[in-house]
Amino acid sequence: MTKRVAVITGGASGIGKETSLKFAKKGDRVVIADFNESAGTETAEQINASGGEAIFIKTDVSKYEEVEALVEKTVEEYGRIDVMFNNAGIGSPTPVPDMNLESYHKIIDINQHGVAYGIITAGKKMKELNIKGVIINTTSVFGVLASPGTFAYHATKGAVNMMTKSAALELAPFGIRVVGVAPGVVDTPIIQGYKDKGIIDAMKAKVMGNKLTQPEQLADTVYLLSLEEASAINGSVVMADEGYASFK
Repeated sequence: MTKRVAVITGGASGIGKETSLKFAKKGDRVVIADFNESAGTETAEQINASGGEAIFIKTDVSKYEEVEALVEKTVEEYGRIDVMFNNAGIGSPTPVPDMNLESYHKIIDINQHGVAYGIITAGKKMKELNIKGVIINTTSVFGVLASPGTFAYHATKGAVNMMTKSAALELAPFGIRVVGVAPGVVDTPIIQGYKDKGIIDAMKAKVMGNKLTQPEQLADTVYLLSLEEASAINGSVVMADEGYASFK
């Protein structure tokens, strides 16, 4: 049986790292894409040392040519691409009156354009190779709910929601699924970037168990969405938020 090949952007830390470990543990070949070369290499080495199979490709997802090269190198190495997890993202908690355009554009370039580039390049390659693959995009509960200090982040995640639906519609005739996963408050560097811990406590109070979701939980969700058994899920954004949106 041919092993699947999964490309995971932002695969060096947080949700991306745990998802890389999950796919590898399940027997898939993993391509870790990240801007952080040392952390990405370390994650790949960790997988290989435990009997899995992974490579690291340094990638700046805000640059189309680098995302395109990522997909091409993946196919050169493994001959196929079955899963594209567009997960790389950043946040910079800043109130609107204090925001500068450089910060705004950086968040848009990585969180929104980076996902678009992943959808376009992976979708094109899957179609070319006649692979009925799946493209999974990390969006957020903040793609549908407002939160203080995250204006640019909200804009990107709202865009990812609609890109997921639009791409799913266009790629469905080729047997390619596109789905989104929307975490709530996950224990990642983005959430820990909030200097006012009172904001984090307020977020935690809105979810089941009054706690942050762990990256491993999101990795499990992403893996499940990648399976053929989840083929009925297409064009949807799955709220993996422990009830954050429902309980608000």
